[in-house]
Amino acid sequence: MFELKVTNRFAAAHNLREFYGRCEDLHGHNWFVEARVRAEELDKTGLVMDFGVIKKILHEVLDLLDHKYLNELEYFKTDNPSSENIAVLIFQEMAPRITEASEGRVRLHSVSAWENESSCATYADGQA
Repeated sequence: MFELKVTNRFAAAHNLREFYGRCEDLHGHNWFVEARVRAEELDKTGLVMDFGVIKKILHEVLDLLDHKYLNELEYFKTDNPSSENIAVLIFQEMAPRITEASEGRVRLHSVSAWENESSCATYADGQA
């Protein structure tokens, strides 16, 4: 099994509804995002996938979130824009794009959303 990881950042504001703590107030983060893809075999050029393609896909997805008030996005109208749910959203947006770009040979394995240098949430596809 081969695994590649790419990273990027985005800045956004949010607040957690029904949290009953400081994070219930409007605040922002400079999120750091890690996306990992996996493949069983290398392609004919000896690659899992071009890093540039993965980075481009991640960048396109993060553009949907960057400099936004996350609570106003349709995805977060009912679900809290927590790091956990942000990781899920990024995963759901990236996974089909990775599959399409790799003609089904590579799959998105996980997305981690770091809200600061010591705290992150990871969502993984659940496959071995």
